[in-house]
Amino acid sequence: MPRSSMQAASRAEPAAVLSKAVTRAADHLHIPRSLLARVLGISAATVSRLYSGAYQLDEKRKEWELAVLFVRAFRSLDSIVGEQETACRWLTSNNRGLNGRPADLIANTEGLVRVVHYLDASRSLV
Repeated sequence: MPRSSMQAASRAEPAAVLSKAVTRAADHLHIPRSLLARVLGISAATVSRLYSGAYQLDEKRKEWELAVLFVRAFRSLDSIVGEQETACRWLTSNNRGLNGRPADLIANTEGLVRVVHYLDASRSLV
């Protein structure tokens, strides 16, 4: 990476980076905005502002921790399956190990944490 790009990346605001990562991950996984709102514990209107760039996640609020977990789940899933459509199918399919559909489970904090732990454990096997 050229030095000017590295300097620009180091100056990037963490809130802007995480906000963009969350929306990109949700788009990549075909997560509806209404589900993303439940995952992050914010309103649908706030998610719309997040997508438009008018709102950035706040590291002092719970939404930050949930966003980090969501991006972590995305990165783990992506490293395991490596293909967008396979990842989307995995999210919407019943999973015996998780005892439910991951897309349903991530809608609450406990389920999101379970999915992240499951993916982390699966990833360590790869």
